[in-house]
Amino acid sequence: MHDEVRVVAGDCTTTFDGRSEREHRGDVVTVVKPDNTVLVHDADGYQPVAWLTRADSVQFVDGVLDAREGDQRLRVEIHDEHGSARHPVSRAGIPVGDCPVCDGQLVLAGGAVRCGDCDDEYSVPRDAAVLDETCPMCGLPLLRVERGEAFEVCVDRECESIDDRVTERFDREWDCPNCDGELRVLRRGGLIAGCERYPDCDTGFGIPTGVIDGTCDCGLPVFETPSGRRCLDTGCEQT
Repeated sequence: MHDEVRVVAGDCTTTFDGRSEREHRGDVVTVVKPDNTVLVHDADGYQPVAWLTRADSVQFVDGVLDAREGDQRLRVEIHDEHGSARHPVSRAGIPVGDCPVCDGQLVLAGGAVRCGDCDDEYSVPRDAAVLDETCPMCGLPLLRVERGEAFEVCVDRECESIDDRVTERFDREWDCPNCDGELRVLRRGGLIAGCERYPDCDTGFGIPTGVIDGTCDCGLPVFETPSGRRCLDTGCEQT
């Protein structure tokens, strides 16, 4: 389902009461977005003459729009309405291909790949890159994600899981530095390399974004990350 934007055009008196009070009169267009952001535009430029971002409440009563956010209030009194309408609206994003389900347009926006027609949505890790290539199994875009190695996986985790790929590659790959156990790849909020002897040994390290580039003197892998080289153990001083 698409959200709706409400648009009202007319001769209006707009009053904003916040840190200071401002009043405007003229032919304006008032836009109310699905998140209750209210924008009042006149004939000049891109800057609205008044606005209220993500209001707690927005009401239309007897030709008056009343929006409130905390101690701020935006009031638009419509003296002569030229027209009003409701239109479907969605989040705009970067085109990344065609939807294999309905042939709609897929876009990358707000940390997800979304279809503008059937509203299918797939979350994208913050550090991942959406590729031009598509998944051979389902036709959705592929992602490039660095977790020790660079992996190319489907954007749909139910089709192909990055967790499974990292586990297949690195599960039990490294020894625990604090006992004779091995480190397992586990999902604990993020991906971690945690000792198999938990809870007797609670050693665990978050697997960072980046690719492995050598071995630290402590025996754990060294990662080349966006912020520089570092040991799997962030507290290690031997890298």
